Order: sequence, then C-alpha cells, then structure tokens
Amino acid sequence: MKHHTGSIEVITGSMFCGKTEETIRRLRRATIAKQKVQVFKPKIDNRFSEKKVTSHAGLNYDALPIENASDIPVHVKGNTTVVAIDEAQFFDDEIIQICQKLADSGIRVIVAGLDTDFRGEPFGPMPTLMAKAEKVDKLHAICVICGEEASRTQRLVNGKPAKYSDPVVIVGASEMYEARCRKHHEVPK
Repeated sequence: MKHHTGSIEVITGSMFCGKTEETIRRLRRATIAKQKVQVFKPKIDNRFSEKKVTSHAGLNYDALPIENASDIPVHVKGNTTVVAIDEAQFFDDEIIQICQKLADSGIRVIVAGLDTDFRGEPFGPMPTLMAKAEKVDKLHAICVICGEEASRTQRLVNGKPAKYSDPVVIVGASEMYEARCRKHHEVPK
C-alpha cells in the first residue's frame, strides 16, 4: 500500500537505548501491513552482521550495506513504501537531502542513529534530520554507573574515558562503549 504522503521519522539516543530494536519493530509492523520495505546500513558497521541490521539484544532484519548515502536512491525500488536507514550518523550530510527526496516522493523514511558522539557533541547529519523530521523519538538507555536514565555514550580506552581529542568514529559495541547519564559521562580534555 502506497502512502498518501511521505514522512521522515527519526529514532535517536545513546548507544544501548534500543534504536535498532525500535526500527525493527516498525519494519515488522510495516511488513504485516503489506508495505514494501527496504533497509540500508553503512558498510563500516559490520559489528554483528554484514547484511543485517542487528540490535544489541540480537533482533535482526535484512539490510543492504552501502558505502555512501548517494547509493540509497540507486537501490530504492519503484514499489518501495518504507525505507529504513540504520546508523545514519555515519553518513555525510547528503543523507539529509536523500531522506527529504524520498519523503517528498511518498515514502515513509525511518532513520535511526546516535544524536551525539562520545564527546556529547551533535553527531553528523542527525541534528538536521531531527529538525526536518515529522516525528522524533529520543530513547534512553540505563546508566551503567547509577541506574538512572542514560542519554550519553561513554567511550572507554583501556577501561578509562576516551579523551575529547580521540577520533570521533570508531565502530564498536560493549567492549568499548557504555551508556551513561549526564552526571557520570566523562570526557577528559
């Protein structure tokens, strides 16, 4: 079933908050509704599987790994009604215009990604995507220090907080990242 109007939905938050799990939940509902779904992910995110988006809890959904955002329109089929993009923070700003064009053409676009990097700074195209989206859901994890709601991603290097000057993009999971609340998030200068 084709949508009357397209839209952009952003699912965001820190690592371990359930972004991919929520994306998969929405994709399964779209599939039940007999909508044609396509899922894309950045090639650099091969933590769990090369051709699936996979949550930390182990849920997964088939996805096409792509190098650049510009690869998405090339692969979107004419009968597709829902496009999901996981880990969108890893793409350049071109992803913004691509999401807009897909939505303008009547496609429901679901975008998941980190809103901030390990330093607590806005991450890549995510702030602009959130501003342009019809719907934004910010999810929270649990702080590993105090058990309160966590909105930050803590990177660890040899068990200690990464320095502000460390590289922004390092793909990893629980071996190098933790969810933390504002109080317990540390970024040494």
